[in-house]
Amino acid sequence: MPKSRQQKQVILDQLKDKVNKSKSIVFAQYDKLTVVNNEDLRKKLKAENSEYTVAKKTLFDLALKEKNIAGLEAKSFEGKVAMVFGYEDEIAPAKIVNQFQKDHKTADGKNVIEFLGGVLEGKFLNAAEVTALSKLPSKTELYAKIVGSLNAPISGFVNVLAGNLRSLVYVLKAIEGKKQ
Repeated sequence: MPKSRQQKQVILDQLKDKVNKSKSIVFAQYDKLTVVNNEDLRKKLKAENSEYTVAKKTLFDLALKEKNIAGLEAKSFEGKVAMVFGYEDEIAPAKIVNQFQKDHKTADGKNVIEFLGGVLEGKFLNAAEVTALSKLPSKTELYAKIVGSLNAPISGFVNVLAGNLRSLVYVLKAIEGKKQ
């Protein structure tokens, strides 16, 4: 049953709110996605403070109209289109969808969900750029690497000092062994 103008306006307002709150958006074609896989993907995205939304392409275009993103028209995408919003981590939606692609294939080996493009920092990204983005390390991984890099010199210094103390203990043990 078709939606009334009021229902479409409510959906449009919700989409505009999501677009304004999100740090990044990924467009995906989900033609081959089953209901079970769809729900699984939604749960994985929700765990990372991201959201998967399906609506008409016209409503997507209207919701994104205020952002004035060059080269972006949802109507130009083939098949059924979903928007994946990332509210905290900019690359989390792309990483999750990419991992989902690897884990879920059709019987003939094709992906059940495909990247169509995305929006990051007000710029449109094509499917290849979104795929490249999905291969970057997450914020927590980068933080861990920075902390490890900062901690390495300190750890090395502590090990050098401990080595000198260990050597002193070994010498004292050897002297004690000779006296007995």
